[in-house]
Amino acid sequence: MKREENKKAFLAAFPHTIPVLTGFSMLGIAFGILMRTSGYGTALTVAMSLLVFAGSLQYVALTLLTSAFNPLYAFTLTLLVNARHLFYGLSLLEKFKDTSPYKPYLIFGLCDETFSILCAAEIPQDVEKKRFMFFVTLLNHSYWVIGSVTGSLIGQWIHFNTHGLDFVLTALFTVIFVNQWDQRKNRLPALTGLVVTSLSLLIFGAEQFILPAMGLLLLVLALIKKPLEKEPLP
Repeated sequence: MKREENKKAFLAAFPHTIPVLTGFSMLGIAFGILMRTSGYGTALTVAMSLLVFAGSLQYVALTLLTSAFNPLYAFTLTLLVNARHLFYGLSLLEKFKDTSPYKPYLIFGLCDETFSILCAAEIPQDVEKKRFMFFVTLLNHSYWVIGSVTGSLIGQWIHFNTHGLDFVLTALFTVIFVNQWDQRKNRLPALTGLVVTSLSLLIFGAEQFILPAMGLLLLVLALIKKPLEKEPLP
């Protein structure tokens, strides 16, 4: 009976994750190659993707691993980069009720793409909700791990110039930004991000601007919260 229920949930979840499969595979491969060219083996790559599972932060971690160790800076940067997950978690409190024994993994495996699917997907009536959410989370997690391992192996066997490969995440965020710019009528958050980041870059320099920019962004967005809440849904 459980096997049949799992099969139903898996088959219902998989189609929703196909776009994530495409994106995570490419990003994971790029991350694996960069780990290999930075001198780190497949074991560490697997451990990071399996246990950390934070795409953007894992790219940032490459810089942290190859620079002077600063635990306070690493902690603060990690907190700011992943602060959005605090809000994801709060918005999913109701959905995650009565999801034992999957609940700990659902919390751990939550990422931007999984959050989007869990919020938007219509779960078939004959599929148990918690199993569906589990397989969405597991599949997305698996795509990232498999992509990372593949990239690490490619980097081991095939040697080529990887200069510029670390730009892949910047390219992804650029595409997301352009897409959001087109969809949203209220472009105040996007403009705020551009202005604050540009000013921070000019004031603090390329090596130190990230933390001040993110901290200032949180402050400014909190101050303009009411105008943002009035934005009509796209």
